[in-house]
Amino acid sequence: MAIPALVALSGGILAAVWTPSHPTRSMIQHFAAGVVLAALAVELLPEIEREHAPGLVLAGSFALGSLFMYGLKLWTLKMEHTAKLAGTATGLSTGLLLATFIDVATDGFIIGAGFAAGGETGTILALGLSVELLFLGLAMTSAATKGWRIIGISGALGVTVLVFSMLGNLLLSGASHAVIGGTLAFSAAALLYLVTEELLMEAHEVEEKPISTLVLFGGFLAFWSIQLIGR
Repeated sequence: MAIPALVALSGGILAAVWTPSHPTRSMIQHFAAGVVLAALAVELLPEIEREHAPGLVLAGSFALGSLFMYGLKLWTLKMEHTAKLAGTATGLSTGLLLATFIDVATDGFIIGAGFAAGGETGTILALGLSVELLFLGLAMTSAATKGWRIIGISGALGVTVLVFSMLGNLLLSGASHAVIGGTLAFSAAALLYLVTEELLMEAHEVEEKPISTLVLFGGFLAFWSIQLIGR
């Protein structure tokens, strides 16, 4: 559980010394999207099946996860609009920062749920989401948010993901198959949102190069290969 926290801090340190170009950031986001898709397809969905939770619980939990992430998206857009009206769009507004912490707390709870489910699920999810956390600092870097400040924010995000990972594991340890399965289904919706509405949407804001598709598949293959080697 400590791995994502340390990776988040590393992302802040990286952002303090390096600001990638938009094409480079797009490549990174494609790779991260491939890794998260692999975590979803290779580990999370099979684990949900192994829980044998009622279908209605799984469908309802997935729908709830979709609505939660949709609501978070609307709130973030509202915060961005408010920041633009206030003339503070060049920095990181309090609303956007709070939304980011909620997103990271959700990631942490997902990791905790994976450890509560047993097997390799927690470790696989921790490694997959660590890729997102590594480059989260780069996404938050701006003229007003850089240097030691971005390191401090990334460190706080790391603490958040660790605390909520432990909380998720504590609350769900010994829970019924229906509860574990429902939580993982909620998590699947959150991860799908992360890929389609955050990583790839932002990656496509710049002119996409054909090699970007190969980078996405490379991310998927890299994660899957680690899982296959570990068997």
